[in-house]
Amino acid sequence: MSRDNGAPRWPHGKQCAFVLTVGFEAELAILAEAPDAGDRAKSLSVGQYGGTRGVDRLLAELGRTGTRASWFVPASNLARYPRQMEAVAAQGHELANMGWALENLSVLSLDQQLETVGKSQDAFEAMLGVTPTGFRAGRGSYARGLPAGLADAGFTWSSSWHGDDLPHFHAGQGCRLVELSRHHELDDYPYFVFNLDPPIPKGSPRIASTREVLRNWILEFEAYREEGLCFVLTVHPEIIATPGRIGLLRAFMDHVSGQEDVWQATGGEVAEWWSRRNTPNHPDHPAEVFHRLTAPS
Repeated sequence: MSRDNGAPRWPHGKQCAFVLTVGFEAELAILAEAPDAGDRAKSLSVGQYGGTRGVDRLLAELGRTGTRASWFVPASNLARYPRQMEAVAAQGHELANMGWALENLSVLSLDQQLETVGKSQDAFEAMLGVTPTGFRAGRGSYARGLPAGLADAGFTWSSSWHGDDLPHFHAGQGCRLVELSRHHELDDYPYFVFNLDPPIPKGSPRIASTREVLRNWILEFEAYREEGLCFVLTVHPEIIATPGRIGLLRAFMDHVSGQEDVWQATGGEVAEWWSRRNTPNHPDHPAEVFHRLTAPS
C-alpha cells in the first residue's frame, strides 16, 4: 500500500490513482494554431469529427465500463455542440473549464486571463447549469497569480503543468489549488495528430502504431501503479474516438479496470482527497522553486 508518513496515500487502501481526462477541442485546436484556417472547410473537418462522431462514440465506450471522466471544454464549444455537451453532463461526467477558445494565455495579462475564465464559467452555468471546479490551460502559460485567482474564484484543481507524478499545491501564500500533472506521453495527441497540408501544428508527427501506443500506456500505467502515483490520461474525441482507435482505449481501460488496487476517480475527487490530506509541497518541489525564482524582488 502506498503511504506518506505512515498515512495511506489513496482512499480505501488503493495502490494508485487513475484519472481519465478528455479535451474536447474539436476545430478550435486547428483555429488556435492557424486563425486563417477559418474558411478551410477540409482542415476544420478534422477537428469537427470530434463533435459529429467522436463524442457519441467515446461516451458509449465510457458508459460500457461505467468510467467517469473529467471533460475539459473551451466554453465556446458549448454553443457549437449543445447536444453533445448535454449528453456529457447527463452521463454524469465532470465538466472542467478550458478557457473560451483555446486562446494563448501567454499573450494575456493576469486580468485578461481571469476575465476569460470568468466568461467561460458564466457560459457553463447559463447553458448547462454547472459550475466547474477544474481548469486546464489550453495554450500558453499561466500568468503569475492565476492559480491564486482561480482558487479565489472557487476552483479547487488544475491540470496544466507537467512537473510531478503526484498531486501538489500551487505555491503562494494561502493558495489551495491542487495541480494534477499531465505528461505528453500520456496524451493521444502527440501520437496520432496527423500532418495536414500545410501541417498544423508545424512539425507534428506522423501517425503512430496503435499497438505500440497501447504498449506504451500499459508500461507507464504499471510503473505508476508500482510506485503508487497518480496516472492522468488525456484523450480527445476527434483523435481517440475513430472506429479503430476506440479499440485502443477499450483495451487500455479493460487493463486498468482489471486491477483491483486502482482508484479510478475524477480530477475533482482526487483534488478533494489531496486537499483533505493536507500534504504540503517539499521546499524543493518545482512549484515552490518556480514561485521563489519568479517572486518580485
